[in-house]
Amino acid sequence: MSDAAALFARWRVRLGYLLAVLVLWFARPTPRSVACGALVGLLGLWIRARAAGYLHKQSILTVTGPYAYTRNPLYLGSSVLALGAALATRSWISALVLLAYFAVVYTVVMRREERELSIQHGAAFKAYANAVPLFLPRLIPANVPGASAGQFSFAQYKKNHEYEAAAGFLVLLLVLLVIWRLRLA
Repeated sequence: MSDAAALFARWRVRLGYLLAVLVLWFARPTPRSVACGALVGLLGLWIRARAAGYLHKQSILTVTGPYAYTRNPLYLGSSVLALGAALATRSWISALVLLAYFAVVYTVVMRREERELSIQHGAAFKAYANAVPLFLPRLIPANVPGASAGQFSFAQYKKNHEYEAAAGFLVLLLVLLVIWRLRLA
């Protein structure tokens, strides 16, 4: 990883913590907004979980399962998760902060990862990139030349620590309910 990429990665996380405080400060949740956000967030978690069960980081170019629809199903799931969090906060300011952060950070991250995969996998990645869109999914799965038939693996889901996204989202929802309760007092 280059020095600039490492600096970006370090500040991306730190900025995320600062923005989380801002999002929670402006949040005006209600039980109904938290429930609606949770439903949308569950879809995002499902997309992420499915993608994580196929993904073999750094070892093979994953082109099957959800990766046959979009090159970034984890980030697609994260965007749906961010939308769920935005709905749960019931705040335009919080929603704009969340969605702007996601758009800026993940655009940079996806492009950086794309360069790394191109270097690592060469022509195979180029063929994949030509067949599968970067972010918004295809309606039907791409038939990528030379793709092996992968399948979902719960062991791979665990290896990728995807349960941490679910735990983090649950904590966010609980914090929003605490904020709602404190505002009633």
